[in-house]
Amino acid sequence: MAEYRLGEVESIFADIIWKNEPLTSRRLAELAEQRLNWKRTTTYTILKRLCDRGLFQNQEGTVTSLVRREEFYARQSEQFVEDTFQGSLPAFLAAFGSRKKLSDAEIDELQKVIDSMRG
Repeated sequence: MAEYRLGEVESIFADIIWKNEPLTSRRLAELAEQRLNWKRTTTYTILKRLCDRGLFQNQEGTVTSLVRREEFYARQSEQFVEDTFQGSLPAFLAAFGSRKKLSDAEIDELQKVIDSMRG
């Protein structure tokens, strides 16, 4: 099972893969050098780490994801709510709403999401 936590730089690196997959490990190293100023060895080290965590695979020099970007960030969000708010989405929304006033459009959008879950 994949680990759904990434640091800031790992997130940028993962996004490079998700936006460009499938891609060769050589091309990934080029993109990481351009975006993150990494040496090839750093790219391969971080790629191996993320492959070991079950997010990506590098088969015969071709890098692809094992977990879609949307799935990863959905699971990461779920884990955050679980760890921080004991799994309570209402507690999360209450905390979020206490610091940031939601617009009518945002409230309407949230209501649509809630309504779609009732069915």
